[in-house]
Amino acid sequence: MSHFKEIQTIVFDWDGTLHESMHIYKPAFLKAYQSLVDLNAVPYKAWSDDEIKSFLGMNPKDMWAKATPNLSTKLMEQASLMISESMLESIKKGQAVLYPHALEILEYLKSKGYHLVYLSNSKLYYMNAMEQAFNLCKYFDIMICSEMYQFLPKKIILERIMSSIKKPFVVIGDRKLDIETGVYNHGSTIGCLYGYGSEEELKDATINIHNLKELHQIF
Repeated sequence: MSHFKEIQTIVFDWDGTLHESMHIYKPAFLKAYQSLVDLNAVPYKAWSDDEIKSFLGMNPKDMWAKATPNLSTKLMEQASLMISESMLESIKKGQAVLYPHALEILEYLKSKGYHLVYLSNSKLYYMNAMEQAFNLCKYFDIMICSEMYQFLPKKIILERIMSSIKKPFVVIGDRKLDIETGVYNHGSTIGCLYGYGSEEELKDATINIHNLKELHQIF
């Protein structure tokens, strides 16, 4: 495809793009929220999968602001820590699940000479655990998470590392913020319709894909 003929760097989101996060995020979130219910800090709520999915791709601070707007900073940090501990335990148990063909695609792109960047709205422990679980340094030239930049927006983080990025580049992700990250930094974008964002969120992407194998045809 003409949009991507000259691409040298591919910036990947992680959750909802390569990692099927709900397998480990949903039970961790529900456990943390129930702990807040038990403290009478929040009312009981039967969360739907779609509501929980809407938090994926957000940094922890924004996620809790959306889920429980009036939660104190102390309780927010306590609940966040519980989610972190639960997810780390799941990753260590081998319960993290990648989308079909994820590692195959990374291997393919690496073999073609593309510069690969991991850019996730996550905490450092999470990125490191995923790196160990899936040997991600084998594929990615740069690995960055938002905690390394005090949870700044992804578009600003990418802007700050732009001197390390071979141009032109493309950002691949499943949420609006991923598309905004690419557009803000004057790059191309690929929206992942199989992930956790809506079709409306991804309407401004250069193109959209329905599964990772489509990347074979693009690159």
